[in-house]
Amino acid sequence: MWVSLIVAAVTPGFSLLTYFYLKDRYDAEPVRNVARFFVIGLLLVFPTMFIQRGLVLWLGESPFVFSFVISGGVEEFVKWFIIFFIAFNQTFFNEPYDGVVYTVAVSLGFATLENVLYAIVLQTDPMSLLVRALLPVSGHALFGVIMGFCFGKAKFSDKPGYLRKSLLWPIVAHGIFDFIQMAFPSSWTWTIVPFVALLWICSMILVRKSLEKSPFRYVFRDDMINITGNGQ
Repeated sequence: MWVSLIVAAVTPGFSLLTYFYLKDRYDAEPVRNVARFFVIGLLLVFPTMFIQRGLVLWLGESPFVFSFVISGGVEEFVKWFIIFFIAFNQTFFNEPYDGVVYTVAVSLGFATLENVLYAIVLQTDPMSLLVRALLPVSGHALFGVIMGFCFGKAKFSDKPGYLRKSLLWPIVAHGIFDFIQMAFPSSWTWTIVPFVALLWICSMILVRKSLEKSPFRYVFRDDMINITGNGQ
């Protein structure tokens, strides 16, 4: 039973990370780099829980404060902090979509361990884990896409304000997600489905926009022309 629960808990995170990683078709990041950021995400869970517990004791658990400060605020800040100080100024961050890949990796590392702890502590059934895979786990990935897109814009465009937005927008999205759960406790699953669907649509648009700005896009196109012989 324990093995099946753990497998069910970790599969969504790995599956979503693989999906977003394979989207990077122009200049895919080294797997070891992505794995490193995934592990960092795992390690963020326990200090984040400690900080959140202290804030709960200090600020209480009103739905708004918990959603936008204690949960969304703290969790998105620690992810933002890691990406900004470990990835943002590094040479391997060399195209806009890299922001998405590394931020999603950290986010899904965090969500995966959270899901494992949820499975172990509550000894929940696989169906509940499936619901978490479709909603909270994918939510973390989509918050990561938003953050990563803004990081990419902050590094590779001259438009001001995107570094600030890379923290603000994920906090708002995460806060709305959690607030829906707290405001509609008996029917939150059905209430949140349209919001998650909207997040998916927006995230896919941001993924496409990030890929379109890749400096390796035309190199990839020319290589494909040479391979197929269509440039003759």
